[in-house]
Amino acid sequence: MKQTRFPRISLPASCCRLVSFQRSRQFTKILLDGIVTDVEKQNLVGADMEEIEALISEMGEAPFRARQIFAAIYSRRIRNWDDLTDLGKTLRAKLKDCSAIGYPPAERVFESQDGTRRYLFAVPPAQKIESVFIPEERRDTFCISTQVGCAVECLFCVTGKLPLRRNLTAGEIVGQVLALLADRGTLPKRLNIVIMGMGEPLHNYDNVMKAIRLITDKRGLSLSPRRITLSTSGIVPGIQRLAAEPVIPNLAISLNATTDKVRDVLIPINRKWNIATLVDACREFPLEKRRRITFEYVLIEGVNDTPEDARRLVGLLRGLKKKVNLIPLNADPWIPLKTPSDERVLAFQKILVDHHITAYIRRPRGEDVSAACGMLAGREQPRGDPVQRPPKPAKPAALAKLEIRTR
Repeated sequence: MKQTRFPRISLPASCCRLVSFQRSRQFTKILLDGIVTDVEKQNLVGADMEEIEALISEMGEAPFRARQIFAAIYSRRIRNWDDLTDLGKTLRAKLKDCSAIGYPPAERVFESQDGTRRYLFAVPPAQKIESVFIPEERRDTFCISTQVGCAVECLFCVTGKLPLRRNLTAGEIVGQVLALLADRGTLPKRLNIVIMGMGEPLHNYDNVMKAIRLITDKRGLSLSPRRITLSTSGIVPGIQRLAAEPVIPNLAISLNATTDKVRDVLIPINRKWNIATLVDACREFPLEKRRRITFEYVLIEGVNDTPEDARRLVGLLRGLKKKVNLIPLNADPWIPLKTPSDERVLAFQKILVDHHITAYIRRPRGEDVSAACGMLAGREQPRGDPVQRPPKPAKPAALAKLEIRTR
């Protein structure tokens, strides 16, 4: 058997790294004790019921075994085939020979003073992604990633300073949820999932939607779509496609500006789908009773935080079923922008509330470990890196359009 030696690394309990199951039945080699062997196994995290049924059929087993396996992976969250004792030893041996249940391995976990945890996960080939666990008194929230890097390049977002390396598979997306659940334990609190980590979810549409279907499947994790929120920078064709899905999560729009002149700089894809086009897509988006679209608005000092901006926002959102989350910019060495004062934030909120708009101020969670909104970049330091320059720093020309000097 051929062997290629790699440096020894820290491995999860299953002692292997695997790529997620794909419909084309792609395989990967097992990384075991620092040695890559020629053994091939499928990672069933990310496989839906139909795919598991196909695997079971190839093994010559009864179809109901697929339901047992699906529930074991996603509901019971079993990690080792030996623990699935309601299957016979022969079938367990077959499954061990050709498949595994692998979560993305967490290389480091950073815990904030407020209890928030930032997880640094390893994904092939030698890349990093991040997830965040935000505990609260009555509920917990998981923030998960969908891409390695991001192509949108939002000026105020640390992830936007990274090049897009690749899309995550459905298994890598669901795997983050399963890994955080394993760390969280069996708490009785309500769980929310926000797809607001690294990457633009609608640029990885098929894998994200498959992950959502797996998370909401009543035979598995069984989380209500009302407990999942997908945030987009404004990919209008993706929003229109999402509107036709049988399972639709809550929709959040990262708006962050009230004029195209400013939004073109903050979120460059606005040049393709401007504010008017984006808001029109929101007006056409189907909403069930008591559901609203969330508009996220990162407040940046001297850029989009004026009373005039607030009043324009009132006009833009008129007639929509909506709420607004105001997010004072989370400062980072890679971001040459400033956070507005509390007085300016409160004044902005007051204008919205005076016009009967539900508007919340979202205070940062996990800021001391770079886990707050817009701070995820796969970095190994507890806080932002003040020494190393970002791979894609802000362009002086863009800052000049906002009348901001590079600091």
